[in-house]
Amino acid sequence: MGKKLLIIGFVWPEPKSSAAGSRMIQLIQFFQTQHYQITFSSPCAKSDNAFDLRTIGADQVSIELNNTSFDTFIKGLHPDIVLFDRFMMEEQFGWRVTEQCPNALRIIDTEDLHCLRKGRQQAYKEGKEFDRSYLFNDIAKREIASIYRSDLSLIISEAEMEILKNDFKVDDTLLHYLPFMLEDLSEDSTKKFPDFEERQHFITIGNFLHEPNYNAVLYLKETIWPLIKKQCPDAELHIYGAYASQKINQLYHERSGFLVKGYADDVNEVMQQARVCLAPIRFGAGLKGKLIDAMINGTPSVTTKIGAEGMFGDLKPNGFIEVEPENFANKAVELYKNGRLWKEKQQNGYQIIKERFNKAVFQEILSNRIEELTGEFQIKRLNNFTGLMLQHHQMQSTKFMSKWIEEKNK
Repeated sequence: MGKKLLIIGFVWPEPKSSAAGSRMIQLIQFFQTQHYQITFSSPCAKSDNAFDLRTIGADQVSIELNNTSFDTFIKGLHPDIVLFDRFMMEEQFGWRVTEQCPNALRIIDTEDLHCLRKGRQQAYKEGKEFDRSYLFNDIAKREIASIYRSDLSLIISEAEMEILKNDFKVDDTLLHYLPFMLEDLSEDSTKKFPDFEERQHFITIGNFLHEPNYNAVLYLKETIWPLIKKQCPDAELHIYGAYASQKINQLYHERSGFLVKGYADDVNEVMQQARVCLAPIRFGAGLKGKLIDAMINGTPSVTTKIGAEGMFGDLKPNGFIEVEPENFANKAVELYKNGRLWKEKQQNGYQIIKERFNKAVFQEILSNRIEELTGEFQIKRLNNFTGLMLQHHQMQSTKFMSKWIEEKNK
């Protein structure tokens, strides 16, 4: 009988709407190379943008929160590995997995550190420097507990690996660095991209349900775009993203070239039409999918330190990293007008994709890590007393709260 993987998703994957959706498809494809029979489940309602996982050979099952029907389901499936999509799913379903399938390997894909994103957002709102007092928030207490209760957590950014090890003192044996896993860009494919002279206008893109993306668009509208427009009067800024609300759409201003385009059915097409990508992200965590999309499509970018975090390593960026709005705007204009500089930054992006996000390299490393963990996870669990302790208390608290809710709902 083949190996089985159960994924418990926070949402149904939407690879055209978010980097998180693309990440999940990459993980599914990895486990398929390892010959796993994959079942994706989620308690979330499906949106129209949800990807039909059956088209790539995965089963889809809707599950319920606080319901013993999940116990029956997972016991019958009897997976070898359970992958929790973000710590919230481990909180909700982890104790049930432990009860019904104690020998299943439990892995969290953190997507990004939610406590880091939340702490930075709070510091930004209060106009203060981000420090540990913001990092050690209530979400951190929940998120780090989930990491300890699990056998392995997949961490998308080197910066977040360091925060977990240095600030939270999480043992390295519980963590695995896994960025986006991308196909190498062939020279033949990049030669087909529109060149500098064939492109026009600026672009920004991002799921508008994600607060850092909305904030970045507002920052562009109020501060950065007017500075760029003064120097590039004929240029436009095209703003793409899923779930554009009324507050996003009302930012549309044709006369100033600030054009809210909404959902992009093909991100590659719109990114290849643009000359420069703008990502003035002021808070957030993880890796920024818009910068990955820009590099894949040969579009140089201007971003912030938060945007660039974990992205470029020791390599030269595919554009510029600026904090002050005047510098940000000036570098954006320089990229927009200087073809020689633009092509140099484009090549930097291709090198970054090749050296830092190579799919084959990271798939092999992850495969080896899971194989190693599978043979020793019982011993590793005994060496993780903090995890055992937290598992015990979760079984007492979350379990009985869930049972109370279930009874209440009858």
